[in-house]
Amino acid sequence: MAAQVEHAIHQSRTVRSMLCPVLQSYLPLLAKVALYKGYIRSCLTYAAPAWYAICSTSQRKKIQTQQNIVLRMIVGAVRYVLNDVIAHDLCIKTVQELIHLIARRMYDIADQGPYEFLRNIAPMHETSPSGRPLSRELLKTPPL
Repeated sequence: MAAQVEHAIHQSRTVRSMLCPVLQSYLPLLAKVALYKGYIRSCLTYAAPAWYAICSTSQRKKIQTQQNIVLRMIVGAVRYVLNDVIAHDLCIKTVQELIHLIARRMYDIADQGPYEFLRNIAPMHETSPSGRPLSRELLKTPPL
């Protein structure tokens, strides 16, 4: 998954560099947050329920770091303001919480939908045959 994570980070950096003048402008915070959610966060979390469970801890930190950089840019935070405080004040979930929510919605829609072939599409197993984490394992543990 290293290539997928690096691609997501590269895409978010590219979009962030293009939006940098706008994110550092005098636009209202809500407009800047909407731009972040629409462009940058969507790059970071594209198809994440499929690959996030397999990522290492360092890869997850890299993804969260990208969000922290953008949020600091949006509010113009000084060095000593904690990332958690900025995210809390802007009502932004951590990347892990967001992906957990996306995965929960995706599996709920598939399990409760009218199409039988989608029900239980990724069943819960104790372990996968290959020993790697399964995408539904995102739902076993609550986000931090």
